[in-house]
Amino acid sequence: MSDQPNKDSVNHTGVAGIVNRDVIRRVKQEQGSDPLEDLREAPLSFSVIRRLLGYTAPYRGRMTVMLIMVALRGIQLPLLAWALGAIIDGPIANSDEAALWRAVGWFVALAVFTEVTFHFRVRLSQEIGERVIHDLRAALFRHWLKLTMSYFQKMPVGRMISRLTGDAENVRVGVQNVLFVSMVSALQMITCSALMIWTDWRLFLAALAVAPLVWLLNRIFHSRLSAAYRAQSESFSRIAATMAESVGGVRVTQSFSRQEVNAALFHDLVEDHARFNFNSARAGGIFLPLLELSSQVFMSVLVVLGGWLVLDETQAMSIGTVIQFFFLAGLFFQPIVILGNVLNEALTAMAGAEKLFHVLDTNPAWEVPADAVNPGRLSGVVEFKNVTFSHIAGRPALNDVSFHIPAGTSVTVVGATGSGKTTLTSLIARFQLPDSGSVLLDGHDTRVLASESIHQSMSMVPQQNYLFIGSVLDNIRLTKPSASIEEVRESLRRLDCLDVLEAIPGGLDAEVGEHGAGLSLGQRQMICFARALIADPSLIILDEATSAVDPLTEKRTQAALQVLLKGRTSFIVAHRLSTIRHADHVLVLDEGHLVEQGPPEKLLRENGAFSRLWAAL
Repeated sequence: MSDQPNKDSVNHTGVAGIVNRDVIRRVKQEQGSDPLEDLREAPLSFSVIRRLLGYTAPYRGRMTVMLIMVALRGIQLPLLAWALGAIIDGPIANSDEAALWRAVGWFVALAVFTEVTFHFRVRLSQEIGERVIHDLRAALFRHWLKLTMSYFQKMPVGRMISRLTGDAENVRVGVQNVLFVSMVSALQMITCSALMIWTDWRLFLAALAVAPLVWLLNRIFHSRLSAAYRAQSESFSRIAATMAESVGGVRVTQSFSRQEVNAALFHDLVEDHARFNFNSARAGGIFLPLLELSSQVFMSVLVVLGGWLVLDETQAMSIGTVIQFFFLAGLFFQPIVILGNVLNEALTAMAGAEKLFHVLDTNPAWEVPADAVNPGRLSGVVEFKNVTFSHIAGRPALNDVSFHIPAGTSVTVVGATGSGKTTLTSLIARFQLPDSGSVLLDGHDTRVLASESIHQSMSMVPQQNYLFIGSVLDNIRLTKPSASIEEVRESLRRLDCLDVLEAIPGGLDAEVGEHGAGLSLGQRQMICFARALIADPSLIILDEATSAVDPLTEKRTQAALQVLLKGRTSFIVAHRLSTIRHADHVLVLDEGHLVEQGPPEKLLRENGAFSRLWAAL
């Protein structure tokens, strides 16, 4: 059985439909391009290999056994080939039946031992590869969770998924196939070379002269095959993406009568894919016969040269020796083709490893200091002192903002789209740190405040009402996993929405579906409110949390909102009049500047920016 790796699996991310390259380039610039995004292959790097091998350190025992299996596997096949020639030259040539049976017995024993070695080599290589990639993926995910919000604002989700799947898979193939298969192949060639030189150095030189030709032929056509397979994979990705996009947007497709247009586009993509399939088949159809022809030419040369050595009585070479050499030559050339395939996988694995390590080497924009202050649960006093913050250098999202909010105050943040409302709440939650100035919670600068203190004192209800896959109960318990069913029910009773959630088929045990797709907006809203309430925070942030619900549902959610906010410091980003009228304090933002602040009644009397916003609602 051969140690040849599986066929290359090239991962490429397609795009839905055919889009203008200038648009793609512009989107990459806006999102913050990854310098390694287009890297498909990378040269061998010993520093990367050394770092990758570091992930095998926890499995030293398995690695030791694996290396023993590799060493045995590298010499066993050549020994079997040599043993066949020895049996022909010995017991068979001498017509010694008893010796023949003994020799065959030893040969079968060695063959069985060879297959046992092969079994454990494959098994251990698979185990080590899977464990390494498991640890790499776990490290990658843990590292992402440590990064600050600015990273996720620039890094597309699809690119992160590609790192965790395609690039990680390339590394797995590199560990399982490239590392161990190349070691076996190299050792097999060395063993064959030694036995061939010992058998007859002249025949070995003839074989060695053909080796570069086989290697060159393999490399030329393998690069063409790789390019053909890559184009084939990318075209299939476009088909899959277009199919998913068309099915997901079937309502839009039918409402605008785009069936024929989409069908024509899909037909073109399928034709494109068929063309790439033909190209790869054509390249394979040329390469394989040429490789086989070169092998046959080589065998012909060996037959002529070996036959001459046998027929020439002065050379004293036996037929068994020639047969022995034929077997050894076949095993000598087999790794050349394998190593050509493995090299391509190695370059792809290097690219994948570089991308993964690039993520792991990305430092967060800021880190909580080791001596961070931990005052415990905060009371909810919030203060901004001359805070300026920019997402993009030179374009402040907030500019010299200052205010002081006592504990227990309900604050509504208003302003036009892009005025800096969400940025302000992100600074309070410490998703970002200010470029200048200070954000203070209970008098402590968020730069030096322990994460534990913030997490146990603050809850947030975002505009998207994000729910995770699981039950209604699981999503409510998200902020307090230890909460009992009675605590959950009591929170829902306080919000006056227990009947709403229990009316769902399955009640609190009902599965919410992906992103809560199985629930209405109002039901998702109530779950998010309950999730925040059960955590019992002293400070709560709502980012336009009721903007998507209908007026009838909003009436009930407003009542629940008053229960949720009672006695707590709250910052509410809102556009609706119903939310603003219950505020104790209003912050009015305009293009990053705090233009007005104070009680809503006072601001209305001043006929300023807030009064104009109020009149427009």
